[in-house]
Amino acid sequence: MPEDRAKAYTEAGVDINAGNALVSRIKSMVASTHTKGVISDIGGFGGLFKPDLGGMEDPVLVSSTDGVGTKLKLAFMFDKHDTVGIDLVAMSVNDVLVQGAKPLFFLDYFATGKLDVEAAAQVVSGVAEGCRQAQCALLGGETAEMPDMYAPGEYDLAGFCVGIADNARIVDGSDIRVGDVIIGLGASGVHSNGYTLVRKLFEKSGLGADDIMPGTDALVRDVLMTPTRIYVETIRNLMRDFQIKGMVHVTGGGFYDNIPRVLPASVDARIAFGAWDILPVFHWLRDLGELSWPEMLQIFNCGIGYVVIVGQEEADDVLGRLAALDQPAWAIGTVERRREESEEQVYVDFG
Repeated sequence: MPEDRAKAYTEAGVDINAGNALVSRIKSMVASTHTKGVISDIGGFGGLFKPDLGGMEDPVLVSSTDGVGTKLKLAFMFDKHDTVGIDLVAMSVNDVLVQGAKPLFFLDYFATGKLDVEAAAQVVSGVAEGCRQAQCALLGGETAEMPDMYAPGEYDLAGFCVGIADNARIVDGSDIRVGDVIIGLGASGVHSNGYTLVRKLFEKSGLGADDIMPGTDALVRDVLMTPTRIYVETIRNLMRDFQIKGMVHVTGGGFYDNIPRVLPASVDARIAFGAWDILPVFHWLRDLGELSWPEMLQIFNCGIGYVVIVGQEEADDVLGRLAALDQPAWAIGTVERRREESEEQVYVDFG
């Protein structure tokens, strides 16, 4: 753009040329996510997508929106921006997946005070990677440069996903019955919830980003920035051959707030604590925070990022399929008749 036309905006703190440079950097990243439904290119006022409705009697759109939260503060501190985009996609696509929907497309919003093209390109590279993992298209997005709104070197992220499901195959938990088995799928790490506490405990620990995380052979930076696992490919594989009665994405609120969202009022979930492998990072957080395991399960996923509920007769086959897909998974509990409606619907047996 000619400098005389951009001068006034540049003097106000907005670099139009930097924005154009970013678009040029990310075009190939965006294109790498395109599925056959995409019928528009980056740069339009709106993204165009033509869904394949073949085989669907009563298609329903399912949508979800989210951000990354204060995990971004660690991205700024560690100058590591290539994974938070995966987190951004994961938080929305895993949510639409819970209802049995196939993610179709994703849009992102990146806002900053002064645009750092390199950091922004790293973020978008993560968004694109997340979309590839979720088998959905990065259909578009928005980059907003707003001087004085954000501290130097900081930005915020938000995004949303639209998926599709056949109305007859929507998973809403209504088929859950007493005796069903609760299967937990392993998390990759802390995922993207509880980071206000994580940051406080990291500061308390005295460790640096390049120190080794206790109980592992990995750097603290890499453990705390491990992106949220995307379960799309795994769950869609299960849904082809098994009756999945209910699913849960374990996010903010941990076990106690998320599992009841899919349970009928007549049942509760009985969880056997220790039935799964608890990652070292959660032991580290618990020790630093002097927290009880009930407190931990209220805040963090504690190693279980996603839950599926299936009939007892299918549980072993589902676990076998998950093993074949290299997805760590465990039978972590059962569905039982609810005793008192005034009581909580999740009970954890700590032995």
